[in-house]
Formats: sequence, C-alpha cells, structure tokens
Amino acid sequence: MKYRKLSPDGDYVFGGGTADFWKDVPDAPAQAVQTRLQLFQGDWFLDANEGMPWRTQVLGNRTANTRDPAIRSHVLGTQGVTGIAAYSSNLNRDTRAFSGGMTIDTIYGRATVKETL
Repeated sequence: MKYRKLSPDGDYVFGGGTADFWKDVPDAPAQAVQTRLQLFQGDWFLDANEGMPWRTQVLGNRTANTRDPAIRSHVLGTQGVTGIAAYSSNLNRDTRAFSGGMTIDTIYGRATVKETL
C-alpha cells in the first residue's frame, strides 16, 4: 500500500520524491484511517454516502449506543486494516469535545491512531 504523507498541518507533502510516501508500513493504513474519520458523511461531492456519520451516529443527543460501533465499523472498513487491538473514546459534555484513540492491526503491523473533534 502506498499512501502520500501529510504534514503536521494536514496538507499533502511534496518535493521529497519517494520520501513523501508511506509504502508497505503500518503508518499507511493508520493515516488512511485518520483521513477517513475526518471526512464527514455527505461532504464529498462524488459520493454523498461516503464519509463518517458524525452528525447522525456519533455527535449529538442520544448517540451513546451508536457512537463507538459506528467508529469501529468505519475503521474496519479501511483498506489495510485487519482489526482493532485497543480502543477508547471520551465525550466531555462540559466542553462538548469528543476524542478517541486506538491501536489498529494492519497488514503491515500495529499502528496508533488518535482523533479529536
């Protein structure tokens, strides 16, 4: 699996040739998970069904039973991901912040993914 790296600001990295790509390492599927989690369902003009159902199944009222299963399902649907070894999430109702982290098993080994919204 070959995946273009992202800068700390979330932009594609250019100008470094082959050093600008993750190739056959756990970081490639891990970055794919992160970018897939950041895409809200309905925001991609080519396929409105693609993306994470943040608005309907994760954030908002009465989503306690759908939140974690929706995230896990979306992660497991990512190319190169074979399983989730560890998962945690936290909803801070006072600050209205949601964060999560996981260790994923990939076809290349284990990787860590963190997500904050």
